[in-house]
Amino acid sequence: MVTQATRYAGPGAVEALRKAGYTVFCQDDGFLDEAARAAFEDGRDGAVASDAKTPAGAVGQAVKRYGRLDVLVSNDVYPARYQPVDQPDAAEIRRAAEALLVTPAAVLGKAAAHMRRRGSGHIVVLTSAAPQRPEHGFSVYSALRAAASVYAQAAARELAPHGVVVHAIAPNFLESETYYPPEAWATDEGREKLRGLLPAGRLGTAREIGDLVVFLTSGSADFLTGDVIPFTGGWA
Repeated sequence: MVTQATRYAGPGAVEALRKAGYTVFCQDDGFLDEAARAAFEDGRDGAVASDAKTPAGAVGQAVKRYGRLDVLVSNDVYPARYQPVDQPDAAEIRRAAEALLVTPAAVLGKAAAHMRRRGSGHIVVLTSAAPQRPEHGFSVYSALRAAASVYAQAAARELAPHGVVVHAIAPNFLESETYYPPEAWATDEGREKLRGLLPAGRLGTAREIGDLVVFLTSGSADFLTGDVIPFTGGWA
């Protein structure tokens, strides 16, 4: 299952998991519309759009429909809004916390309960590398992403005795309409800026992060658990 399937790392994860032979149950805020669900499924064999109102609700749907959930990709998305520390907006902080910490904790917990009973499963939480170098005005976003990464690490320790593997992937400079629209960096000026910002000198691709998700959930290296893996082109 992949949450927020049309945004951030969602498209790459869905496509890579489909190609790896999984049936991918997909949750997205836009899928409350029946036409949007049909459009998403069209041409994507093996991808099923959920009409669940919440990611945790989609976990319940997946288990009921298929009898099992082998992989959860909690792909958590919220705008990185500028908010200086001396101008706190409590309502905005709560909204960001709901999206970046409360929601992944709830969906991870529901999936973990099922996987623990089965004695196997793989969970990947998509966070961010922003906490590695917190920028001026983005303390709230960086702090919440850090909290989600640590939550995944703590969950890995708790679930490892039960055969459940948990990782966090912490991207930065991943091409996505949410944070790094590829077209905004496709100019000579944009490419030059990227070369100055990170060693790889380019944005990470959907295919690359999808392949990483597949590797971490394949069972090929399950002794590896509880890591926060930077996906940053050498930036972090």
